[in-house]
Amino acid sequence: MLRRSIKRLFSTEVHCALESLSNGVKVISLQNPARKNALGTLLIDQFISHLQCLKFDNEARVVILKSGVSGTFCAGADLKERLQMTPDQVAVFVDKLRSSFTMLEDLPIPSIACIDGYALGGGLELALSCDLRVSGPNSKVGLPETALAIIPGAGGTQRLAKLIGIVRAKEMIYTAQQYNANTAHSYGIFNSVHENPYEKALEIANTIANNGPVAIRMAKKAIDLGYGKDKATGMSIEQLCYAQVIPTEDRVEALKAFNEKRKPIFKGK
Repeated sequence: MLRRSIKRLFSTEVHCALESLSNGVKVISLQNPARKNALGTLLIDQFISHLQCLKFDNEARVVILKSGVSGTFCAGADLKERLQMTPDQVAVFVDKLRSSFTMLEDLPIPSIACIDGYALGGGLELALSCDLRVSGPNSKVGLPETALAIIPGAGGTQRLAKLIGIVRAKEMIYTAQQYNANTAHSYGIFNSVHENPYEKALEIANTIANNGPVAIRMAKKAIDLGYGKDKATGMSIEQLCYAQVIPTEDRVEALKAFNEKRKPIFKGK
C-alpha cells in the first residue's frame, strides 16, 4: 500500500483538472476514461487539491463540475481499487470521500454539476453536493449501493432526502434502481434537462458571475446556514449575512449604475 501511495504522489496522470474561464468561472473536469471517472484515490486527491485552491481564490465566482469522458459523468466508486483495500483502508477512504464532497458543498461560491451520462453511486452523491444540477437528455442516475450490500456513504442518504423528500429518497436507495433524466428532473434532482447541458451550465454560471460577488457568497451562506432552522434563527442568519453587504463598494456601485442607466462594474469589494 505504501508503494502505491508513493506512486500516486509522483504520478503525472491527470484524472481531475481545474480550468479558469473568463468572468471568474472555474471548471473542474473529471477525466479518467479507463475507469469511467470512478472515484479512485488519485482522482479524489486531485479533486481535493482543486477545491482547496478554489476556497481561497478571490477571483472565483462560480464553479462548474463536469466530465471529460463521453457518456459518463461518474460511475461511482472505483470497485477494482476498493477490492484491494482492507476494511480499515475502506473506512479511511470513504471518510476522505465524504469530507471532499462536504468541501465542495461548503465552497463560498455556487457550484453547478453538468451531468451528461451516467451518475451512479458516489457519482450521484458528488452531483448532490453541488448547488445546482443541469442534465443532458440521456443521463441516468441512481444509488445502487444496497445491491452491493452497502449503503451510500458519502452523504447520499442525507443530501438526497433533503433535496427530494424522504419517501422518494427511500425508494431510490432501497430499490437501487436507475432513473432517466426526465424522472430525475420530475423528482427534483435536476434543475433542468437540456440537449447541451454544458452550454446551459455556462449560461447559468455567467449569469451568476455577473451579479455582485459578495452578495452571491452571502446569499449562499444565508440559504445554507438557515435551511432547516426555525424561523427566528433563519431570519437572524439572513440579517447577519445582509449586514455583510451593506458596507461594500459593489452595493454603492449598483446604485450608481441604476441611476446612470448602465451596467454595474463589480469588484467583489
